[in-house]
Amino acid sequence: MWTTLGLIAALSLAPGQAGSGLNLTNIRTTYGLLGATRTDTKLLPGDAYYVAVAIDGVKVSDAGEVLYSMGMELTDANKKVWYKQEPRQLKALNSLGGNRLPAFAHVDVGIDQPPGRYTLTMNVTDLTAKTSKAFSREIEVLSPAFGLVRVNLADSQGVPAPYIGLAGQSVWVNFLAVGFDLNPKKAPDLNIEMVVLDENNKPTLPKPMLGAVKQKQQVQEGRAVPMQFYLALNRPGNFTVRLKATDNLSKKTTEVAFPIKVIEAK
Repeated sequence: MWTTLGLIAALSLAPGQAGSGLNLTNIRTTYGLLGATRTDTKLLPGDAYYVAVAIDGVKVSDAGEVLYSMGMELTDANKKVWYKQEPRQLKALNSLGGNRLPAFAHVDVGIDQPPGRYTLTMNVTDLTAKTSKAFSREIEVLSPAFGLVRVNLADSQGVPAPYIGLAGQSVWVNFLAVGFDLNPKKAPDLNIEMVVLDENNKPTLPKPMLGAVKQKQQVQEGRAVPMQFYLALNRPGNFTVRLKATDNLSKKTTEVAFPIKVIEAK
């Protein structure tokens, strides 16, 4: 089943361009909230799908308030509705001015979700101008397999962190391993490594950062293991974070990679 379906509205981060009428732009799939662009929409059971969108052309009050609503519907290839969230009335503050409002939607895929193609449709209404726009994205749920899912960045308090950071900042790289085998004692045998590559695709450290999962108690219900690596952003540059997991029982490996940019305050 689809375990949750949520809409999250964000405060405006930058002024929008002048224009008339509501429009949805810069629609992209991301690794978690505020994460880097994700190029695929193929999800393993246990994964999460995030989509970011810029709502352009919203009506803004003199106090900087935007009144709008967002709703979402998830259907399969046979048009069966798996989840429907009715539009919710929301209010945001455009502190930096402009007529653009970034927003995000996400859906969590249950471990037992049947494989197949699904369509996520998001509806946005400017309650002041009484105009609406919608967009759809196709998602493919794969059959259960060994993989790393729900990759995201967060600070030490678990608050989502963007993939663009300041030198001197530190973040945690969070993810789940799913689809691994268990030994007769119901315990996994996983080895995990994280390598950070620089602009020239060379590792920033002589050795990868390593982790392992060997205990039965580390496995969550649904056969998933949460893991994280500490990542210190000590210098500016464009980097790639590469995660690799090995299931020593099934002899399978899986990898996922995403970019991260570090800038220096001046």
